[in-house]
Amino acid sequence: MIGVAVVGATGRTGALVAEVAREDDGYEYVGGVASEPRDGDVVGPDGAPRLFGKADVVVDFSAPGATVLAARTARETDVPVVTGTTALDEAAEDELGQTAEEVAVVRSSNFARGVNVFWEVVERAASLLPGADFEVTETHHRGKRDAPSGTALTTVERIEDAIGEREHTHGREGEAPRGDEIGVHARRAGDVVGEHEVLIAEGDESITVSHRASDRRAFARGALDAAGFAVDADAGTYGMEDVLDL
Repeated sequence: MIGVAVVGATGRTGALVAEVAREDDGYEYVGGVASEPRDGDVVGPDGAPRLFGKADVVVDFSAPGATVLAARTARETDVPVVTGTTALDEAAEDELGQTAEEVAVVRSSNFARGVNVFWEVVERAASLLPGADFEVTETHHRGKRDAPSGTALTTVERIEDAIGEREHTHGREGEAPRGDEIGVHARRAGDVVGEHEVLIAEGDESITVSHRASDRRAFARGALDAAGFAVDADAGTYGMEDVLDL
């Protein structure tokens, strides 16, 4: 049984990782870290070293400042890290880089298995149609803070891995003739879990590749897959393509 500590345990995804870990016989939720401790199994930042000492792996869905703490403490306690925190600042990137020199660090902007297959398909399609027009659209719940989503930004990166860098256009208004660009569009509404779509158009035909998450548990299950991988992995930085052997 793999002992899992969760950083960002009171957030939407972190709480779900804890819940799914409790339900899975292969994992044991040993406790969480949040900005403020809560009665029961959630400690504040000062309690992180003690909690990490009881864990086999740390799963982080928090904010850049908390990711710095998670990476530093994981390095000090020799515990691998799985992190899905996006929009990291330079301090968090540096800290994760140092940690990866000593333990396994698995990073992804989206841990859902289907999303990672979606990225593979999009990159392959882009490599076969490098002269096409590309439009990336993402839709999330009204409370999501960052836009475009980390998943959308990774989607753009995967397209550019195949065709080279292009200018990014976020919305259009007035006279806006299309150039050599990638359109990137964010929509926020209701309680949409997550939808991503790539329109690839060339000449007289087009292809649409899409992924829709109907339950946030998809993210939590994928993060636990990554946790199981990280426990046995050598020091270094990994992605879900390594976990899923894509």
